[in-house]
Amino acid sequence: MSEKYEKYYVPAESPWPFMGAVALFLIAVGAGNFVIETTRDKEGYGGYILAAGLITLVVMLFGWFRNQIHESMSGMYSSQLGRSYRQGMAWFIFSEVMFFAAFFGALFYARVIAVPWLGGASNNDMTGEVLWPTFNAIWPLIETPGGTKTEAMGWYGLPLINTIILMVSSVTCHMAHVALEENKRKYLKIWLSLTVILGCIFLALQVEEYIHAYTEMGLTLDAGIYGNTFFMLTGFHGFHVTLGTVILFIMLLRVFKGHFTPDNHFAFQAGSWYWHFVDVVWVMLFFFVYIL
Repeated sequence: MSEKYEKYYVPAESPWPFMGAVALFLIAVGAGNFVIETTRDKEGYGGYILAAGLITLVVMLFGWFRNQIHESMSGMYSSQLGRSYRQGMAWFIFSEVMFFAAFFGALFYARVIAVPWLGGASNNDMTGEVLWPTFNAIWPLIETPGGTKTEAMGWYGLPLINTIILMVSSVTCHMAHVALEENKRKYLKIWLSLTVILGCIFLALQVEEYIHAYTEMGLTLDAGIYGNTFFMLTGFHGFHVTLGTVILFIMLLRVFKGHFTPDNHFAFQAGSWYWHFVDVVWVMLFFFVYIL
């Protein structure tokens, strides 16, 4: 009795993983040097290295996406490979969850352990007196031992507007997914276009928020642990929103080219998973960074 095996496509060697590694290396080195140069008010090449890394990353993404689209539209994929992609995307999002968990952990450690400890908690009265006699154990910590003062970013205004924008974008992304499953191409284009536009608006408002923080509030990267954790969490989230917007924009271009069907649209589904993930992270970030 003969058995029928399902085909499993194995792609050829690709330069894109190597280029992606180079891009991430340049981004890490460039970002580190850029922060040091900014805080120390000195000139260097950190900004140029960071820009080169971001450009390399964008080129890698478009090139890799192009190959993936060609393979998918050529009928090379099978249901078994589709399950592999779903498992891979699920593990990728899990790794992102752990990535942000580490940064939220740093925030909680500073707020719940380090700051109270300096203020004399846990029978360490003398520690605070020796290290920082005039320390006031409150959060946000708006004054550093060196005397640098800043202001705390409130939850109202731009942060609240951005929260509403991302929550609405999660709804529009879901509606686009529903329209795709119901094969309503017109509504799919409308809802997905709105999602991409809302993502761009969020990023523009976050840039405006950063400018306001630097120029008017004194809230900078060298403004103590509060400034560090604020920009670390919001900055990395902004990077993820940028990547998610790029992914959804590419999905939108594919939709206009007639790609995806109600039964075959995992690329779109993966992009929507990622977008909902960054929305959930922002809600947590808004609550723990801006409100509490």
